[in-house]
Amino acid sequence: MKYGRNLLLLILMATAEHGWSQAVEGASATPTPALFPNIMTAVLVSTAALLFIVAMIYMIRVNQFLYKRVLELEASKSGVALPQEALEATVAAPPKESFWTRMRKQYWEDPVPIEREAEILFHHNYDGIRELDNRLPPWWVNLFIITVVWSAVYMFYYHWGGGGPSSIDEYNEEMERAKKEIAVAMAGAANAVDESNVTVLSESAALAEGELIYKNLCAACHGQKGEGGVGPNLTDDYWIHGGGVKNIFKTVKYGVPEKGMISWQSQLTPSDMQKVASFILTLHGTNPPNAKEPQGQLWKEEEAQQPESTGSVN
Repeated sequence: MKYGRNLLLLILMATAEHGWSQAVEGASATPTPALFPNIMTAVLVSTAALLFIVAMIYMIRVNQFLYKRVLELEASKSGVALPQEALEATVAAPPKESFWTRMRKQYWEDPVPIEREAEILFHHNYDGIRELDNRLPPWWVNLFIITVVWSAVYMFYYHWGGGGPSSIDEYNEEMERAKKEIAVAMAGAANAVDESNVTVLSESAALAEGELIYKNLCAACHGQKGEGGVGPNLTDDYWIHGGGVKNIFKTVKYGVPEKGMISWQSQLTPSDMQKVASFILTLHGTNPPNAKEPQGQLWKEEEAQQPESTGSVN
């Protein structure tokens, strides 16, 4: 009866947890990922749970057996016969061993009878302590074999059979996900640029994009090579609204409405305005033909803050 109550308690605990999880999932409007992504994982976890339940049942039986032995030893020492009711209350031993009992003893417990302990007794004595040469418990050996089989199935399914992702596959997936997250973060950081923190770009790809923007939007007024036209010359040392990347970025962003230059902040992202401003700085000193006369004030800036002129982007 005690064994039955313990088993019933384990079953009730498992069903209660399942019912609670269903109640939580029903109350939540947000879909949650599946607990087991594939059948193989479910089988492995179910096997582990079954082994755990079997081990718990075995431990309960062992505790009952030890409790009975303790009662018998205490009764024999005190010379008092143990009531039959007490023995039946601990473990109800069947009068005749069934097939399953014999199988359990042979393949699960395999105990050495007390009458034969002299056969496995070592002949050394340590302070009155004698040692028995017991065999390994079959349940322990069987559990070890199960772990080996489990490992083989796991290796075949995840590494050789291709049924599940290997550690390398999971690593590569995480790396790809991280790259996408970094790209999103970098795009957000690029669009956070304004006239107070803008810097000069020197990468050829960024300057090439800036050149394309310039030719599509700026060349009509400032010339294909920055020589000037309706707008001022962008290749000399004189600037009407200030030189340097911050002033150029500000001029592109807000425009000069009184001179006919519109604001481009509604059509270009901050990153695009940074690229075209950096490209305009590469036009400095190129001395294109038909250059317009200087306009504005002389502007001097440290050479290290300006990218070198490159013929490939002019």
